[in-house]
Amino acid sequence: MIVNNKNTLHRLVAARKHNTAIDRLRARRQHRDIEEYHEGIAAPGGNPEQVALARSEAGRIQRCLEELEQERRQAITGAYLDGLSYAELAARADIPLNTMRTWLRRGLAALRECMTR
Repeated sequence: MIVNNKNTLHRLVAARKHNTAIDRLRARRQHRDIEEYHEGIAAPGGNPEQVALARSEAGRIQRCLEELEQERRQAITGAYLDGLSYAELAARADIPLNTMRTWLRRGLAALRECMTR
């Protein structure tokens, strides 16, 4: 690879460092069960009414997630709670990337529908 100027080289090095740091953080993360997320969703602080509303909403989210098929639930929690990329999720599930995208899109649609009930 030929680098035309010093600024381009600095951007390439910075991007590489950034991506390496993200990879290391993701490698240390361990998957948790959905029940463990329930306590972490409702943020502490605020007045008692806000805390009660946040816990109630967290409970609704948990119930709706539990209604999803296991594969879709794992995909959604992996992407949005664990921060995994679509490619990482597809590799873990041993499915094509576009299939994972479809699972996430349909799972989120079902979650949205459940939350409006």
